[in-house]
Parts: sequence; structure tokens; C-alpha cells
Amino acid sequence: MIATTTSVLRTLLIAAATIIWLAPAHADSPLIVKESSKSVPETIDALQKVLEAKGIGVFGRVDHQANAKKAGLELPPTTLLIFGNPKLGTPLMQTNRQIGIDLPMKALAWQGSDGKVYLGYTDPERLKKRFDIKGKDAIFAKMAKALGAMTDKAAGK
Repeated sequence: MIATTTSVLRTLLIAAATIIWLAPAHADSPLIVKESSKSVPETIDALQKVLEAKGIGVFGRVDHQANAKKAGLELPPTTLLIFGNPKLGTPLMQTNRQIGIDLPMKALAWQGSDGKVYLGYTDPERLKKRFDIKGKDAIFAKMAKALGAMTDKAAGK
């Protein structure tokens, strides 16, 4: 019985180590990252459509791949979308204007070295901690919920 228990424990430890070793490179990222079932442009287009349908302003789009090409460099598909809702962001900046470095919000879609497309954005909880903003938990919760739902939809989840 002891040999069987030892074998089971050894198998579990090997499985756990394998899972940790195979975890994606972005696992410890400050971003919330989701795999998309779409291409980079389709993912960003879908996110923009979802945002605009919710009345959230889209302030810009940066095609990093196109900009790299203009500079004579290569980069896999990578596009940034800049968006926000002043009704949520302004009260945060009234508390600590330094959060303005991260607002408006941004989402990045990119093709990874594994060929898969990912969609990532900064976790609002990280912003709350980074800028030591207190008393605005309801705003951060609303941001987190909305970003989660909208990026799920854009990524085809």
C-alpha cells in the first residue's frame, strides 16, 4: 500500500510540475489575457464594436505590426485599442491623477509565437493597488466586470 501511495504522490507531483512548466509565458503578467478564436484584426474589430455598442469611447488604434514594417522591421500581428468611459475614469483621477498614465484603458491583441491570438488588458485591481486608490471599489468592480464581459465577447468566448 505504501508503494502505491508513493507512486500516486510521485505521479501527482510530476503532473503539477508539468502544468507549471507548461504554463503560458504571460501567466505572471499584470495583464488579464484571453485566447481569441479570431485573428488579431478581427479581435480588435470585435472589441471596438462591443465598446461602441456600450457607449464607450474609442480614442485610438495602434497597429504595431504596420508601424514596425514602416521602420523596416518585422513584428507579428499586434494591435492596441485605446478606449474609456470618463464617468468611470474621472473619479479615479480625482482621487489620484497619476492613474491617468494608465487611463484611458487599453487592450492589446497579438499573435503569440505559438500562432495563437491573445487579447490582454490591465487588471483594474492592479491599477487600484498601483495607485493606492481607496474608496472607489465599486468603480473598479464595475470596470473589471465590464472588461471581462466585453473581452470575452470580442475573443469569441
